Amino acid sequence: MSLTFASTASPRIWALAADSHFWMPENASLHGASVDWLMRVNLIALGICFLISHLLIGVAIFRRSRKAHVPTAFWMESVPMVLLCLLYAWMAISAQRLWALNRFEGASPEALQVEVVGEQFQWYFRYPGEDAKFGTVRPELAEAAAGNPLGLDRRDPAAVDDIVSSEMMLPAGREVDVTLRAVDVIHGFFVPAMRLKQNAVPGMTLHVHFTPEKLGEYPILCSQVCGLGHAKMQAKLRVVSAEEYAAWLAVREAKVRAVNSAMGGSQ
Repeated sequence: MSLTFASTASPRIWALAADSHFWMPENASLHGASVDWLMRVNLIALGICFLISHLLIGVAIFRRSRKAHVPTAFWMESVPMVLLCLLYAWMAISAQRLWALNRFEGASPEALQVEVVGEQFQWYFRYPGEDAKFGTVRPELAEAAAGNPLGLDRRDPAAVDDIVSSEMMLPAGREVDVTLRAVDVIHGFFVPAMRLKQNAVPGMTLHVHFTPEKLGEYPILCSQVCGLGHAKMQAKLRVVSAEEYAAWLAVREAKVRAVNSAMGGSQ
């Protein structure tokens, strides 16, 4: 009975192990497949080295207990070390190229511009509006209770149509150029489903770009311990169709225009 169970369970176990959902979150980005592939190769290589090293340790202990000395050929010592060095160099170069692809190489001119701002303990997402330009931000004007958490300077024409949201809305299949800022301390912008992690550092403006592929809702976390409320610093990424994104953007732009007109009338 135990043999029958093992024979029927083994294919299921191997199927789960081959599926990326078994050990990592679902991939929803264009570059995520390359990240997952490199991760699998690294784990397989490390697993093989782990098994071989323990096998050699066992052989060495056995030889010593029997006080037997077996001469080792030069190639048996040098070739494995050379192969390990080549494997390590290949893994390091591949990882560096993949990391730089989303950071050092610029996004395409058609990429959607989104600013992500981290502040204890909240993520804010700013869209440039109809003019495709981010307006001026002044820290002394920041007042979340008044609806201006980032301190937009309404005297700047480019800031009048900026849209600030507490959730990130993106259209599927379009590249996104993210501008990262931090207001107070270092925050880690981490979207596991997008295979994306980048620190937001106060006083620095950093860029990272990616392309969401699959529709759905995905968690946004902070990967840096940023204070007592670090665990609560979460947001939501919604990847929708181009039509749904355009409708969402139109509603937000209409609200911004209504607020601006009301503020103009009160003045």
